[in-house]
Amino acid sequence: MHEPIYRKIIIVALLLTGLIAGSTISYIVIEGWSFFDALYMTIISVATVGYGEIHNLSTAGRIVTMVILVLGVGIFGYAINILTAATVEGHLKEYWYRKKMQKNISKLKGHYIICGYGRIGKTINEMLQDKGYQTVILENHQPTYETLKQQGQLHLYGDATQEDTLLAAGLKNAKGIVCVLQSDPDNVYITLTARGINPPIMIIARASDKKAEKRLLQAGATKVISPYEIGAKRMALAILKPTVIDFLDLAMHSPELDLNIEQVEIAPQSQLDGVSMIAANLRQKTGVTVLAIHKIAQQMMISPRPEHTLTSGDVLVVMGTEENLNKFKTMAY
Repeated sequence: MHEPIYRKIIIVALLLTGLIAGSTISYIVIEGWSFFDALYMTIISVATVGYGEIHNLSTAGRIVTMVILVLGVGIFGYAINILTAATVEGHLKEYWYRKKMQKNISKLKGHYIICGYGRIGKTINEMLQDKGYQTVILENHQPTYETLKQQGQLHLYGDATQEDTLLAAGLKNAKGIVCVLQSDPDNVYITLTARGINPPIMIIARASDKKAEKRLLQAGATKVISPYEIGAKRMALAILKPTVIDFLDLAMHSPELDLNIEQVEIAPQSQLDGVSMIAANLRQKTGVTVLAIHKIAQQMMISPRPEHTLTSGDVLVVMGTEENLNKFKTMAY
């Protein structure tokens, strides 16, 4: 393992200080010069500037000067070598690191790209990874980039608004992209680029106001989220309907309860394709509760009627434990 660069720099500084101090004392003792004359002669000798002797030197004094010149050149050469090696090594390390990261990203398919790793991006990334999804972070803030390197998270350093950066993140093979940059115009630009390169991709974008939301939808965003608006509505509900908020928190975020809400699409020729709700008897067979059904090109159906017939393509919003949800998915797929 290479010695840390700062330790080498300290060693160089100590050697240089020792050489200057020892040489100055030698000139004072051997030649009987004043401190300033001795220091001046030492400095011009160490720096090898080529000035002449400020006083005539004895043989011993010339020997001291020769030693100073040799040691000074050696120390400066060592310092230059350290700085050059550190620079080259740093660039090479970064080059190979990015090369390896790019190779790993190029193997991905069906992953999610997250543009921006602020508080929102970080939370989204954690939730997706908890569910087993692969993610790639795009970030151009150097301190944040260094944090991502330490975490081992798949990421790229670059401007997410640039097409080359998005392509390097595997946009053509990605299942979805999340635009959570602080700038609404940047999110609009990413949305336009992503929709043009990968038309079927899911695009979730952040908007700071209604005008930006409209522009993002026009640019091709699948869903636009306004954190400020959602936060305000949630706070209002906490005042008006605190029990509802408590239930949602319990259902969505309580690990002790093991209760999840998921969406599941009915597959063609599955056990549920063409079967009515009452005949499917999902509550009895799987333990899940069907909260809503979203049929293709239709509005969401809340609390579907027992006689409603399920068909392939229906997306059911269901609630239950992990075990119950797995049973339901076996019937739906």
